[in-house]
Amino acid sequence: QVQLVESGGGLVQAGGSLRLSCAVSGSVFSMYPMTWYRQAPGKQRELVAAITSGSSTNYADSVKGRFTISRDNAKNTVYLQMNSLKPEDTAVYYCRINIPGYIYWGQGTQVTVSS
Repeated sequence: QVQLVESGGGLVQAGGSLRLSCAVSGSVFSMYPMTWYRQAPGKQRELVAAITSGSSTNYADSVKGRFTISRDNAKNTVYLQMNSLKPEDTAVYYCRINIPGYIYWGQGTQVTVSS
């Protein structure tokens, strides 16, 4: 059983920064890509950033240049560094691991950016 636990969310003023963490149980972490998604009230869940097992990265246009995804395979953890936060970044942020045949999600962490 794979479990994902996010942390690091909170309330921040516009222009501020937060770093989200997602700790993954089990021995599969280093083998597979990891992704961060977010879901704002009344909106669909959207992809924010992705990182491959080889640490290649991809970002949504809305966060390029502001957010950085990274991973520490020794700690089974993926991070999302969020800088220059905007009120429109307010959402619940989820991490996800996609293992062939299975998709696992974390419980989510709330990020609220005040103007």
